[in-house]
Amino acid sequence: MFSERIYRMQKSFLLLIFFFLQVTVNQKLIANTPSYNEENSITKASQQLLLLAKKREPADSLVLYFQKITPAELVAALNTDSRKKAFWLNIYNAFTQLFLSKNPDQYKKRSQFFGNKKINIAGQLLSLDRIEHGLLRRSKTKWSMGYINRLFPSTFEKENRVDTVDYRIHFALNCGARSCPPIAFYKADQLDKQLDLATKIYLKSESTYDAERNHIALPAIMGWFRGDFGGKRKMKELLKKTGVIPTDTNPSVSFKKYDWNLYLDNYKTD
Repeated sequence: MFSERIYRMQKSFLLLIFFFLQVTVNQKLIANTPSYNEENSITKASQQLLLLAKKREPADSLVLYFQKITPAELVAALNTDSRKKAFWLNIYNAFTQLFLSKNPDQYKKRSQFFGNKKINIAGQLLSLDRIEHGLLRRSKTKWSMGYINRLFPSTFEKENRVDTVDYRIHFALNCGARSCPPIAFYKADQLDKQLDLATKIYLKSESTYDAERNHIALPAIMGWFRGDFGGKRKMKELLKKTGVIPTDTNPSVSFKKYDWNLYLDNYKTD
């Protein structure tokens, strides 16, 4: 009886120690686990590339870094939509500035400029168009106003594209034209706040509301990609939400012409 009591006491003591160790380990794991959208080395590198483009400093080492990333490393790093959007927005804006600052004449043939596969990410050659329409717009066809998807996207595209189309990216992508929104350094852990602000600023600066005629003239990009916005009805809801038009109005809508004149170094100022 006495030995059995000692055995039970030893067993209880060991269970207590095990429980204590397990709690300690779990607390350390929680403390060392990155937050859902915390930055990682690959998303940070996209910001660094954009910074070099802004400063007009050599970026060859970072360009090589992106080439050498393995496909598996890229997929692991871009494991949330916020990380994907922040990364691809920075990559698109950075390479656009790098290419055009080096040779502005490329812009004279814009279709070729946007369509050429000259951006190497994880061994995959990408065009600016593929980053925008394939990765950031989830495999949309370019000229379908956002209503038709491409039938056969690549494995790379399917693994690294966003899960949900976010109309706000249109107020963050800068293709080098004067009508483009200003460039910001996008961070995954601040992305929603950044994109909301970019949307509000661009809409207020580029929309023209005529109260007398009850008419709103919107930026051309909203017409080009109206499916991403949910059509004109959703656009009006957005305009009311951002304070561009009064909440009690239902204006007619038209879309402005796009100013394609080259305009580099259009960075957001704080």
